[in-house]
Amino acid sequence: MPIPEDVTGDEIDKDVRQELQSLPKTLAEDVARNLVMVARLLDEDPEGAYGYSRVALRLASRVAAVREAAGFAAYANQKYGEALAEFRAAKRMTGNIDLWPVMADCERGLERPEKALDMAGAPEVHKLDKAGQVEMRLVAAGARRDLGQLDAAIVTLQSPELAANAVQPWTARLRYAYADALLAAGRESEAREWFAKAVEADRDGSTDASDRLAELDGVEFVDAMADDTDQGENDQVPASETPKADEVEVEVEAEVETETEIENEAEIEAQVEGEHDKD
Repeated sequence: MPIPEDVTGDEIDKDVRQELQSLPKTLAEDVARNLVMVARLLDEDPEGAYGYSRVALRLASRVAAVREAAGFAAYANQKYGEALAEFRAAKRMTGNIDLWPVMADCERGLERPEKALDMAGAPEVHKLDKAGQVEMRLVAAGARRDLGQLDAAIVTLQSPELAANAVQPWTARLRYAYADALLAAGRESEAREWFAKAVEADRDGSTDASDRLAELDGVEFVDAMADDTDQGENDQVPASETPKADEVEVEVEAEVETETEIENEAEIEAQVEGEHDKD
């Protein structure tokens, strides 16, 4: 797959670059450039990212960073079985348990929420950092909802991280998930309160909490551009009053035919009169 000339491979994380040092230099550069493309396209063009991940995987399947990148690219394309296999491979290579929550979410994607809940209660969870534990809590709550256990999902999300006033990278998503679960359970007033709190924490617009809040408040957004277009259309002559090109042509042809008929009739009358004169 083509790679822009401005992508050198030096953009990758230093830890990944260190992993690639086990490869021949030219090969390491090729792999690095493909990994850069995976990271660059993952959010906006998941299919493109997946394509570059497959190239990197073909070149260096024994590098953990490559397996992890391939896993995330597959995950972004909802290829959960493939993603889970790649994450497991990366975990075996490194012994790192950071991927545990996303592996559990893959189980959800494969419609195995019970397996995700088993992973949520595994000893590995205690080895996760705070962000990882919050992510695991979100996955577990999602699994509860998959099983129709709304009340259990709400309880799962109730935690010190949810109640904390300090805003962390996970705060907006945690509050949003809690508000959404409350709304699904019919607790609308509480849901509104937590959607509002999610909006306060969502500094980079990672959720649509503001839209959900507006929806609960009955606010309808008007598209100003659409209004301008409608106004412009209203200023024009109605289509029914505007003659079409083909209609104009028909009218012109009809006029020409009428004139021709008049001329022909005049000639015939002249001929008839001439014949009478001869008689």
